[in-house]
Amino acid sequence: MNLNTTGIIIGREYLTRVKKKSFLLTTFVVPVLFAVLCILPSVIMMGVREESKEIAVLDGSGIVAGQLQSGESANFTFLDGGDVETLKSSLKELGYDALLYVSPIDSLSRSVTADIYSVKPIGMDLGENINSRIDAAVENWRIEQSGVANLKDLMQEVKTHVRMKSYTVDEDGREKISESGVYMAVSMILGMIIYMFIAVFGSMVMSSVIEEKSSRVVEVLVSSVKATELMFGKIIGIALVALTQFVLWIVLTFAIVGIGGAFIGPRLAGEADAAQLMQAMGGVGAEQAEAVSEAVSDPDSLSVILGTVSNLPFGTIIVCFMIFFLFGYMLYASMFAAIGSAVENEGDSAQLQLPVTVPLLLAFFIAIYAFKAPGSSIVFWGSMIPFTSPIVMLARLPFGVPFWEIALSVVLLVAAFIVFAWLSARIYRVGILMFGKKSGWKNLWQWLKQK
Repeated sequence: MNLNTTGIIIGREYLTRVKKKSFLLTTFVVPVLFAVLCILPSVIMMGVREESKEIAVLDGSGIVAGQLQSGESANFTFLDGGDVETLKSSLKELGYDALLYVSPIDSLSRSVTADIYSVKPIGMDLGENINSRIDAAVENWRIEQSGVANLKDLMQEVKTHVRMKSYTVDEDGREKISESGVYMAVSMILGMIIYMFIAVFGSMVMSSVIEEKSSRVVEVLVSSVKATELMFGKIIGIALVALTQFVLWIVLTFAIVGIGGAFIGPRLAGEADAAQLMQAMGGVGAEQAEAVSEAVSDPDSLSVILGTVSNLPFGTIIVCFMIFFLFGYMLYASMFAAIGSAVENEGDSAQLQLPVTVPLLLAFFIAIYAFKAPGSSIVFWGSMIPFTSPIVMLARLPFGVPFWEIALSVVLLVAAFIVFAWLSARIYRVGILMFGKKSGWKNLWQWLKQK
């Protein structure tokens, strides 16, 4: 293979793609979309405020009314008596949005039941707020009925919340603070990013090969260069496009988020607490959001998070990302190129793609759950097998991986790339000039054996 010729093809592939309007559009639009996805949920949350509801309360227990206080979300009107059926059927006429009925206290369960009837469904936040106040009322009543003096104070004194700090100790006995949640987030992000890039740009190689074959441009190209030089030039050229786009996405996304946060952040912070922002941006539950809010607002917990981030092996992660992305992409791109050479349109490639995409999907699913047991057998072997290691090993890195494991995984990946690149090149040089016939696995095997 002539390296000079391959270099020319690489330059052609790279410059042709980076000059396309579609490349420029996606390069500058995608970071904007990422930034919008980061900021927009918070902005929407600030604008989505439920109108204050007029709620009539019929308290048969006599213990709940004292816990219900009117506020911005609801104004409670307490009724001395009345028929529930009559009241709930004439809410509009009476000027109420909802009727809250609390049953008398049940002597067996020592609790109450509560039903709320509304003209329109009430919001989840308001419903949870009312429910928690009813729970508090029943709890206070039970404490009073217990006959134990100062029971409420005693319960408050007994309750505690111990926050365990986690440390990792290296071979020299030095300890580093660690927080599993940070490792989990970094692990999932790395796994998803490398999966997305290998899948997207590997498929781009196949599409490019199919496009040149169906337009018969490849016949002109192979008259001047070898088919293997064309294949490797295309693969490496698109790899450089991927890296260029990735770097630009990172820089532009952080720049846009930083600028947007400087203008919008202070106002959001003044209007919502951390728990609300977490629920809006992450889709997490109320309890999880409150826990995160406490962690962020607690200087000690915040120092744990920042300490964990500072202890991450960023140098190792960046170097390994480049190595595993490069050879993982090259491995899959060579197989996608072979598949593209065997068909004349993307519709015919579905059957041939399946054995290639299944390991990629398997690696993605292993990486997603790697944080639960990063040292488990399935995660270990997933980080060693070349077809899954580019994604799974990246997901393991935040939790610490011995150097010999990384080195062995890289060696196996490079060896697999060399073998499959050679096999793909043999298929490519024959398949790229085959027209008018739908090819299958039998044809690929025949082309592979040709000398």
